[in-house]
Amino acid sequence: MPFDELGYAPEATSGHEPSGPQTGGPRGDPTPIPPLTPTPAGLPPTPRARAYVVSLAALLVLAAMGIGVGIGYGVFGAKVPVRTAATPTAATPTTLPVTSPRVAAIAAKVDPGLVDVQTELGYQTASGAGTGMVVTSSGEVFTNNHVIEDETSLRVTDVGNGRTYTATVAGYDVSADVAVLLMRGASHLRTVSFASAPARIGQAVVAIGNAGGKGGVPTAVAGTVTGIDTTVTAQNELSGATEHLTGMIQTSAPIQAGDSGGPLVATTGKVLGMNTAGSSSFALAHETTEGFAIPIRTVASIGTAIVQGRSSVTVHVGPTAFLGVEVANVDTTGAAVVAVLPGTAAAAIGLGQGDTIVSLAGHAIRNPTMLSAVLQAAKPGAKVQISWQTRFGQLHTVTVTLRSGPPA
Repeated sequence: MPFDELGYAPEATSGHEPSGPQTGGPRGDPTPIPPLTPTPAGLPPTPRARAYVVSLAALLVLAAMGIGVGIGYGVFGAKVPVRTAATPTAATPTTLPVTSPRVAAIAAKVDPGLVDVQTELGYQTASGAGTGMVVTSSGEVFTNNHVIEDETSLRVTDVGNGRTYTATVAGYDVSADVAVLLMRGASHLRTVSFASAPARIGQAVVAIGNAGGKGGVPTAVAGTVTGIDTTVTAQNELSGATEHLTGMIQTSAPIQAGDSGGPLVATTGKVLGMNTAGSSSFALAHETTEGFAIPIRTVASIGTAIVQGRSSVTVHVGPTAFLGVEVANVDTTGAAVVAVLPGTAAAAIGLGQGDTIVSLAGHAIRNPTMLSAVLQAAKPGAKVQISWQTRFGQLHTVTVTLRSGPPA
């Protein structure tokens, strides 16, 4: 039974979005994070549907719900992750029922520091929903990148005070599936607290989030940590590119679509990780489920880099450069243009369906993944050279001004 990315819930049609955690530096109980500078609004994003295949009889997907296929970085693509390796697990029965008054009491300690994330995916005429963790009283929020990728409009509802705020994406790390949001006009918010020790196998945990994208009181389910340092490989259905999600916490908590970006907490209410993906399988006619979370130290390390404006090969800070094409792999080198969005930079220079992009900003483009990487490193407003081969075999090279677009 397929699981959605834990933080995205569709309102009309349903789709699955992918994510990908990595590793990060240590961090103990929460310390204040310097306030972020608001990111300019009006980025033209687009959504991406994703799913994760875990094993022969299991489907692992990011725990966000959304509609449509996304164009992040000007590239459309649905990702199908495949779990390839995991630390051997010593499954220990959880000390908590999946749901119980005690589970609810643990969640009640955490709920006021959470937000429901609602996204509009304008290019796909779609909506999405997920979860976020408030880390400063002024409204900095940690969530999964797949919760907010391709958004054209972003709102968050604070569980603690019930108010809804507009928000902007301060930055993200696609490979780690971490993003930081800034709530506009927020103050005196309740925050979550991070655990000082990492998760351990056999530990009882509670996964909390906006399951089903319904909003209101977050859903909480209990489980046990069954694996540490689990590795998942995500594959893009269109481009064939893969992402390796490493260092994941594996649990028996049955997380659902909409939980992405929410906390995995210890019985103390301290956050151990960020819910990111779920899987299900069938054995002897019994369905079993599990969840995967990014360790909070990893999330905090990446989030702090974003807050401090420290871009890197994987960390993107600020608005995203956008070309406005849907691309796919080709038999030869390049990124084949499947569609061009009207009103975008690609449309302005005359790119068309059937053309193949072969270089951008001085970089040879061998496949759609490279196109995304070059665009992620660029800035909106930059004038760069682009070369493409038309469907008739002609080579064109022009200068294009990149525009702001959806988070990748």
